[in-house]
Amino acid sequence: MLSRFFSRRDLFQKGSLLAAPGFFRRLSAGTLKIGPAIFESIGVRPLINCKGTYTIISGSQSLPEVKAAMEAASHHYVHLDELMEAAGKRLAELTQAEWGMVSNGCAAALAHATAACIAGADPEKMQRLPHAATLRNEVIAPAYSRNVYDHAVRGVGARFVDVHTLDEYKRAFNDRTAMVMVLAGPGDRGELGLQVLAPIAREHGVPVLVDAAAERLKIPNIHLAAGADLVAYSGGKCLRGPQAAGLLLGRKDLIKAAWLNSAPHHAFGRPMKACKEEIMGMLAAVEMWVKRDHDAEWKQWESWLDTISKSVTRVSGVTTEVIQPGSLSNNSPQLRVTWDGEALGISGEDAEKALLNGDPRIILGGSTGGRRNGAKNSSLTIMPYMMMPGDAAIAARRIHEVLAHPAASPLHKPSPPAVNLSGQWDVEMEYVVGKAHHRLVFEQHEGELTGTHSGESLHGDLRGTVDGSEVWFRSSHQYEGTRIGYEFLGHAASDSITGEVNLGEYGTAGFTARRHQYGRPGGAVRPVKTV
Repeated sequence: MLSRFFSRRDLFQKGSLLAAPGFFRRLSAGTLKIGPAIFESIGVRPLINCKGTYTIISGSQSLPEVKAAMEAASHHYVHLDELMEAAGKRLAELTQAEWGMVSNGCAAALAHATAACIAGADPEKMQRLPHAATLRNEVIAPAYSRNVYDHAVRGVGARFVDVHTLDEYKRAFNDRTAMVMVLAGPGDRGELGLQVLAPIAREHGVPVLVDAAAERLKIPNIHLAAGADLVAYSGGKCLRGPQAAGLLLGRKDLIKAAWLNSAPHHAFGRPMKACKEEIMGMLAAVEMWVKRDHDAEWKQWESWLDTISKSVTRVSGVTTEVIQPGSLSNNSPQLRVTWDGEALGISGEDAEKALLNGDPRIILGGSTGGRRNGAKNSSLTIMPYMMMPGDAAIAARRIHEVLAHPAASPLHKPSPPAVNLSGQWDVEMEYVVGKAHHRLVFEQHEGELTGTHSGESLHGDLRGTVDGSEVWFRSSHQYEGTRIGYEFLGHAASDSITGEVNLGEYGTAGFTARRHQYGRPGGAVRPVKTV
C-alpha cells in the first residue's frame, strides 16, 4: 500500500506498487515505430502521471523548447570544455549564482561535487578516487540529511560523520574534513539548519553542499544565500529539462574542479557523461524557467484538481480536500479523495491498483485503506504537478468509474490463523543472481506477527499477519543513509514457509523458510490464541 505522500526517497525506502511482481500488464512487443505510439510498439504501456516527479516513472516531460534545443545541438560537433565554459557562464547569469555546470543527473552532481572537495583539480588525487582513505575524505552531515541518494557521495570514497547536535557538529571538524552535506527540506531548520551550519563550516574552510534535487529553483538561490557553497538539482524534474541531466550551482572554483572530475575527463566521474544535447537542453530549461508564468501554472493545477473533485464527489459518500505543499520538492497542491471503503465496497489500495492496471493507466500519489489495515478509512491522493493538458478530464472520469462501479470481488475478511509460527526460522533467499541465508524470529499473538529479521550483515524488526495459512510481514534494514525494505508473502505449514519477497526497487526474490531445529514450540497446526 502506498502512503499518502511520498518524497523521491520514500518511493524507494517504503516500496511501491510499481515493484509488485507481475503487477504490470505488458503488450506484445513488436517493431519500433517512431511516433505517438512509440512505447506501445515495443510492448510498454505509458502512464498518466498524477503522482509527481519520480525517476522510476521517467521524471517529467521535457519542455518543447528543450526538445528543440537538443535536436539542434545534435547536428553539430563542439569541444565539450568550451561548451561547458560557455554554459557555466550563462547559467550564472540566469540563476545569479557564481557559476553553473550541467551534470548527468543530480546524483552525478553530488558525486562530482564530492570529488572536487576531496581531490580538487589535482590529477594525481583524482586518479586515486574512490580510494580516498589517505586523502581528506570525511563528510559531516546532520543525521536528518542521511538518505538513499548519499550513496553518490560515499561512492567517491567519502566517509560520513553523522551529527545529532550542534555541539557534535562543532567537534566533528578535523584535518580530514572535506565537506559538509545538507539535505534540503523540512529537516533543514532549527539547531542544525543550513544557516547555522554554514558559517561554522566557513570558519574551518570547509565547503557546504546542498542536495535540492526535486526542489523548485529559486532565484536568487535560497541555499547559496544561506551560506552553501554548492547546490545540486535534478534537471528532469520541475525544471522539465532532459531526464538524464542535473544542475550544479555555486562557487566557480569548485564547479570548475567538479567539471574536471566528470566526463569527458578520465577521472572517477568518467561514466557519468553529459552530452552536448543534454547540456544545451538543460540550458534551455533554465532559460525557460525564468520566463515561465509560475502563478498561471499553479492556477492550472488547481483547476485540474477541481475538475477531478467535481467528478468523484458525484459518488455518494466520497469527499475531497486540497492539501497544500510543505516544502519546495514536488511543490504543488494535491487532492485527497476519501471514503468509507467498507460502505463503498472498494478500498483505497484496490482503487489505486485498478487505476494503474486500467486503460488508460493512471498512477496516483498514494492510497490508504487496504487488506492489511482495513478498508474503512480509504483515500487516494492526486498530484497535478506533472499532469499534461487533457489528463485531468481522463483522470476524473476513470476515478469516478472505479469508485462508482467497484469490482464484484468482496472485500477480504481475515481468517483465523492456521499455524503457530513462533520461534526461530532459517531462510534461504533466492535472487535473480545469487542466494543468501537470513534468519527470522517470530512472536505470534493470534493473527499478529512481531519479531526480528536478520540478513547476512543487517537486521531489523518485522511486523505482519497470519491469515489462515497465508503469512505476510514487512521489515526494514538500515545501511548508511538508506534502508532496504522487505515485504514477504507466503504460505505456511507447521515447519515451512514458501513464497516471494518484494524488494521494492530491487525487484523480487523467492524464499523458503524452515523452522530452526532448536526453535520449535511444538509446531502443530492449530488456531493460535497467545504465545
